Amino acid sequence: MSEIGDSYIDFYKSNNKRRKKRRVIRLLFISLLIGGMAGTGFHIINKNRDWLYREHTNEQQTEIVLEQQDNDTNPEPVEIVNQLPIPTSAPSVIPTPVITPKEQNEAVETAGKRNVLTRIPVKVKGIYVTAPVAGMSLRDQLIELADTTEINAMVIDIKDDYGKISYAMNSPMAKEIGALTNTIPDMEQLVALLKEKNIYLIARIVAFKDPYLAESRQELAIKNVDGTLYRDKNGDGWLNPYNREVWDYLLELATQAATIGFDEIQFDYIRFSTDEGISEADFGNEADTVSREEIILEFTKYAYEKIKPLDVFVSADVYGTIISSKIDASLVGQNYVEMAKYLDYICPMIYPSHFGEGNYGIDYPDLEPYNIIRKVLVASKTKLDEIPEGEHRAVVRPWLQDFTASWIKQHLKYGKDEVRAQIDGVYDAGYEEWLLWNPTCVYSEEGLMEE
Repeated sequence: MSEIGDSYIDFYKSNNKRRKKRRVIRLLFISLLIGGMAGTGFHIINKNRDWLYREHTNEQQTEIVLEQQDNDTNPEPVEIVNQLPIPTSAPSVIPTPVITPKEQNEAVETAGKRNVLTRIPVKVKGIYVTAPVAGMSLRDQLIELADTTEINAMVIDIKDDYGKISYAMNSPMAKEIGALTNTIPDMEQLVALLKEKNIYLIARIVAFKDPYLAESRQELAIKNVDGTLYRDKNGDGWLNPYNREVWDYLLELATQAATIGFDEIQFDYIRFSTDEGISEADFGNEADTVSREEIILEFTKYAYEKIKPLDVFVSADVYGTIISSKIDASLVGQNYVEMAKYLDYICPMIYPSHFGEGNYGIDYPDLEPYNIIRKVLVASKTKLDEIPEGEHRAVVRPWLQDFTASWIKQHLKYGKDEVRAQIDGVYDAGYEEWLLWNPTCVYSEEGLMEE
């Protein structure tokens, strides 16, 4: 096969693995009320992982050409190296004061009037943080990691893979369907603390994968031709990307996150489902004339135009496969070049373990983290050069692997050396930013440069 060729997503195999300041009096009052409260133990919620494979068969041979995933928060248990100790108690926290609709609307209005030129870009070296970890004591270990190493950013779950919102924000629809949680009970104080530490804050919002809203408001969900709810292999419903009410809900959540102090809004699962049956699903009449790539691009442009005036940056996670595969781009609805025209940052998920044997001329990509990362990002550079010089294009900030893919035969135990090799691959391809993914939020500290 060619070094960079089309890859295919399999429908038949997947594994279930993977700010307005508060009044001083109010703060003092609340502090006195809860000053003696003790924390609770913490846990990390196990979720499902979507692994996408495809065997490409011709007369000569059968090859696995490429596999790719979304940023699922909990894959199959993986081997973790250089773990930071996990405390058994929660930190003392101050609950986020209740914000009245009037106060919230005034804050949003104020944010909308800010000069967008005040946005200050940061060369991000970041880590992913789940809502349970951000809401409990393990976050202290991650803050220490940022204090002592090159890490300067955190991607924190605001809306997770199940459609749940991690803190009590003022979202009418989220309230209506019961999607609000208190997983991060002190979000306002957490944001203030991280900003004091000069940590760049990215709000992760899972877009069209939302089984909670899909169940609660089925008119917003993807349907089968018989009118029943479409479900993926995990039994989860998905929101219909063609539905503008869905768009406005996502923008409502993004606005709240921007208002409380996040520096960037990052959309994940900004795509169509790829499981069996999706090709026969009913997306409505618009789908007859507007392709998947076109509607995802339209949403991307709409979101960018609405969020940018709030003085925050906008990014999106995309499949690494779409860089070189027109087939994958069409299936998931992600056009790498066109989306890059309406984002500040584009974040391809290029974990070495998710490339098939022989991809990019590498027999076993997981065994060569430096080479696969560098080759994919060189392809990214070539692809984005299709955008004429002088026109806007997103900064590329890839997701890198900090977990061991023990479920594949040819794999390495990932630790400091493999993490550093990937980072070096990013730099040698001409890029300067990166994010580390580990679903349990334990990272290979020794692979990071000291502060």
